[in-house]
Amino acid sequence: ILYFCSRFSVKTLIDRSCFETIDDTSPEFNNFAAILEQILSHRLKGQITWFGYESPRSFWDYIRVACRKVSHNCICSIENMENVGSSRAKGRAWIRVALMEKHLSEYISTALRDFKTTRRFYEDGAIVLGEEANMLAGMLLGLNAIDFSFCLKGEGLDGSFPAVIDYTPYLKFTQSSDSISSDEEELRTLGSSGSEGSTPENIGPPFITDENSWYNKCKRVEQKYRLALEQK
Repeated sequence: ILYFCSRFSVKTLIDRSCFETIDDTSPEFNNFAAILEQILSHRLKGQITWFGYESPRSFWDYIRVACRKVSHNCICSIENMENVGSSRAKGRAWIRVALMEKHLSEYISTALRDFKTTRRFYEDGAIVLGEEANMLAGMLLGLNAIDFSFCLKGEGLDGSFPAVIDYTPYLKFTQSSDSISSDEEELRTLGSSGSEGSTPENIGPPFITDENSWYNKCKRVEQKYRLALEQK
């Protein structure tokens, strides 16, 4: 369910950015950040101490190791931030900096390609070890079209509180009328281009015939988003 929510949260962020600047006060961003944090924290292994005890880890411990190969990365800058102390707060600061730099997708893709490190940090069944992880990395490319503005000294970086997801917006997901019109125009453009690689059949599995199926509705939203993202 976290993966499905992440798709909707990206879409709502893109929709909202058409009308206002996305910053720490945006509910859409706070929900997206909480979802991403929980995905990166899912089945994260603890660290075994010298005395044989297992101490908890933050997803930042994984990111700072797996993303050092990203050119001009912000890892050292995050580590040296004076007002960000805990590992969880550093991870939250990294999400914001990566979004402002428009490199979040690149960071995630680079980390996932380092499969040896990923296996070392995560247990079997973790989301980042599944097929959905690579789809998530591609989906995050859409956020490069948004100009984010964050304050790295705000309450959102407080590492003493866990990330809390508000699932309410995803139970009744709707697109704005402007976004629907934009998507329809892009779909018409793609449909008239005659490009074989842009046809819906080449983008995902066929739809389920049950129009009332929740799964079917999710797949329709995903396909429309992927087509729009490809056009952008």
